[in-house]
Amino acid sequence: MDILTNNILVKGGWVMVPIILGSIIALGLTVERGMLLWKIRLDVRKFADEIFSLLERGHRDLAAEACARTPHPIGRVFAAGLENRGEDPRDIERFMEHTGNEEVARLEKHMNIFLIIVGVEPLMGFLGTILGLIQAFMAWESAASSVTVEQLAAGIYQAMITTAGGLLVAIPFYVIYGLYMSRINNVARDLNHYSEDLLRIMKNTPSRKRK
Repeated sequence: MDILTNNILVKGGWVMVPIILGSIIALGLTVERGMLLWKIRLDVRKFADEIFSLLERGHRDLAAEACARTPHPIGRVFAAGLENRGEDPRDIERFMEHTGNEEVARLEKHMNIFLIIVGVEPLMGFLGTILGLIQAFMAWESAASSVTVEQLAAGIYQAMITTAGGLLVAIPFYVIYGLYMSRINNVARDLNHYSEDLLRIMKNTPSRKRK
């Protein structure tokens, strides 16, 4: 199996090097971003309802403590609002929006690199295809009517292997990228939705010191 793999990589030519490097980077990003998204899993609606319930009963200190213990971005956004509860409502909204943008940016970190790899891998495969066909036609031109299958095979090998390599990397990582971005977009929507509810509740509830 190792011999077959090495043979395929060699026959794929130098184009296989960036294709393989891209797959390694994409795999690393898949693991790193996946671990981050796993760590922030949370029933956002349940958490928000608990915070709103505490606020409606006047327990802002308890609500702030609950937010501080929550690793999800909504915990930090809510905490930003509660920490600045004495400010003008427009300032509180601005603080929360700023924190929310920072949290979304943290989740989207390196995702542009992910997208570049997914887009470039098929193009690298296509480049290998073109180079392989050029090599095959040059061999055909040099040998003319005496050209052999072996002379053409090297270029055709490169053409097929690089195309397959680029697609094998791009397709699964494109699916992963789509799933990750969908998760991040859901988080961003939750932040916007529940932040508006928090602002409304903070305006209409009193503050009560913890006993």
